[in-house]
Amino acid sequence: MVYLESNSCDAYFNFALEAYAMYELSVAEEYFIFWRTQPTLMIGQYQNALQEINMDFARENNINIVRRVTGGGTIYTDMEGWQFSFLFKNAQAKDIDFHKFTMPMINALKTIGIEAYHSGRNDLLIDGKKFSGNAQYIRGNLLLHHGSLLFNTSIDNLVKALCVDDEKIISKGIKSVRQRVTNIAEHLEHQMSSIEFRDLMLDFLLKDMQKYTLTKEDLVRINQIKESKFESWEWNFGKTPPFNISRESRFDGGKLVVSSFVKDGIIEEISFYGDFFAKDDINKLKENLMGCKYERAEIERRLIENKAEDYFYNISKDNILGLIYCMLT
Repeated sequence: MVYLESNSCDAYFNFALEAYAMYELSVAEEYFIFWRTQPTLMIGQYQNALQEINMDFARENNINIVRRVTGGGTIYTDMEGWQFSFLFKNAQAKDIDFHKFTMPMINALKTIGIEAYHSGRNDLLIDGKKFSGNAQYIRGNLLLHHGSLLFNTSIDNLVKALCVDDEKIISKGIKSVRQRVTNIAEHLEHQMSSIEFRDLMLDFLLKDMQKYTLTKEDLVRINQIKESKFESWEWNFGKTPPFNISRESRFDGGKLVVSSFVKDGIIEEISFYGDFFAKDDINKLKENLMGCKYERAEIERRLIENKAEDYFYNISKDNILGLIYCMLT
């Protein structure tokens, strides 16, 4: 097995590195990567991104959003957490085993005094609390296993990034998650930094591995994959499953109901109902919103360009935007 050293804290880059190693890099048939990222929400391949995350919180706190190639649920990670990836190019049925890839982590943690263990199919626990989730991607003989390690990750941000913006719900959510989730740092006899933790883990994990340093040519190709796929709106949001959403509210100008059908991340249908007073033909605004990405900034741009406030009496652009775009629960 070959260790691919990644010094990047960019989740888009590291997912592109996984893809490059699986499909294009030919220096070995088995690879291992140990990496971390800036604050990031990693969405499962088959999830509705808009339903899983608090877009406003993510935007306000500069949290990146990226879709994984693996299934499973959305996770939050930051510079105080670590990810690990195992890649096999000639996997057989016997290789499809979560324990095969999580046992090295358990054994490495033992060297720093942490007693971790498996729970269910894909979780790792310490004292009954989860600190690691794992997922796999299988295509033919290709197998990708990656997992997360909460070292000293912000639990507050984890909850707020995955929760609707209601302080009571958030407060309860943080308390609930803290009862079920833990950071490795909380269980260390002697405190250490995130980098010290990485170094101690790698001291154990890399004993039987060769190291490969990415070349300039490798980096060019990885960045191409990053830009064309993992940073693209089409991959991260266009793959969101179709959904209908209807929201209503009463304003000074009357009641307004907005119903939208979104497919492939695009507004395909939108309708306006209510007892409001229209100052122009609402169908014009409707037609100009169809085909718009279901993205707050893009919807707002369309509303401004089409002077949306001119269509409604005493209903503002922001009022309309709030009904069209929202985090789904």
